[in-house]
Amino acid sequence: MGTRVVTAHLPSELAERLDGLADRLDRPRGWLVKEAVEAYLGLAEERQRETQAALEEVDAGRTVPHAAVESWAAGLGRAKRSKARAKRAG
Repeated sequence: MGTRVVTAHLPSELAERLDGLADRLDRPRGWLVKEAVEAYLGLAEERQRETQAALEEVDAGRTVPHAAVESWAAGLGRAKRSKARAKRAG
C-alpha cells in the first residue's frame, strides 16, 4: 500500500498536545496522526452503518409508538426508587 502526504493546520494548543504525546510514547507525530485518523474514520463509518440500518428499520415500519417510549421512560426512575426502597427495607 502506498502512502500520501496530507497536510493539516492544527490549532497551536492541539499541536503542542500532539507533540507531548509523541514524546511520551516515543513515537513520531505522523504515526499518532495516522492512528487518530484511522480511529476517527472507523467510528464515522460505523455511525454511518448504524444510521443506515436504523433508517431501513423505519422504512420497514419497525418502530415503537411514541406513547410506548414515554411510558417506558417514565418508569425508569420508578424502577430505581423501588429497588432502593426494597434494599433499605431488606
